[in-house]
Amino acid sequence: MAQPKKVNYLNNKDILKEIHKSKMTYCWVADDKYDKFDIILEDVKKINRISIKAAKENKAAKMQYEAYQSAMAQHDPKDYRNKPKQKEFAVDIKDIDKEDLVFRVMTMDHIPLEPGRKKNPRNEAETKAKVNFPPFKHYAYVGDELKEVARSHWEGGLSNGHFNPEHGKITNKLGTMFLKLVERYSHRGNWRGYTYVDEMRGQALLQLSYIGLQFNEQKSDNPFAYYTAAVNNSFTRVLNLEKRNQTIRDDILIEQGHLPSYGRQIQHENELRELREAAILKENSDIND
Repeated sequence: MAQPKKVNYLNNKDILKEIHKSKMTYCWVADDKYDKFDIILEDVKKINRISIKAAKENKAAKMQYEAYQSAMAQHDPKDYRNKPKQKEFAVDIKDIDKEDLVFRVMTMDHIPLEPGRKKNPRNEAETKAKVNFPPFKHYAYVGDELKEVARSHWEGGLSNGHFNPEHGKITNKLGTMFLKLVERYSHRGNWRGYTYVDEMRGQALLQLSYIGLQFNEQKSDNPFAYYTAAVNNSFTRVLNLEKRNQTIRDDILIEQGHLPSYGRQIQHENELRELREAAILKENSDIND
């Protein structure tokens, strides 16, 4: 019997691609070729011989992977002998020119100050206007001169534009990924039985839309884990709130002389059983003594 074809649910490569596309909708870019970056740095001063070499290695690996994937897409799966091998598409970093590299530099230089946003600011970010993801600039060599070629949270040209943290959007595909993640997570055994699971889904989607682009590619390449943790926190938050509300409702019903919820009745019976068992154990212990 033939095995069913494995369905690709969600993977980090696709999620990272959509996160990048979404972030770039909030950016000014001098040219489409500067859209994708090859390395992330903390300071423009760190663009040096070492980081250039690292950027070339990253770009070579990316070019090799893309060429291999393209070849596999055109390859006949039944032709096992001539199956492409990834090493066949290796790229020598000597063939990559310095001008082909794009450096992403994490910086808040272009984010305006916003005094009073935080009473006691703990870092530079809390003294600046609020943004929906860590701000950055892209740099590239134009000739022998290093120039800024992209800027986040910016609308219009570099010289005549202005700061704007709201003109972009999450891509439709990333939004669909959020829906898939929340839907699949809600079918787990420890969540699907709750009557208010729809509210859990809604809260989780709201949270993902808020923190979705805050994922920092410099610190991790696993956005799936980041989003799953956010969904779990949202579900747990709704669960705790519902439990607290249920306790209040049960207390009011008991005060009015009515039966509480079935769950409260079961909890009460379990508590009584534990008390009886403890009393029997104590009685047997006294007899033996």
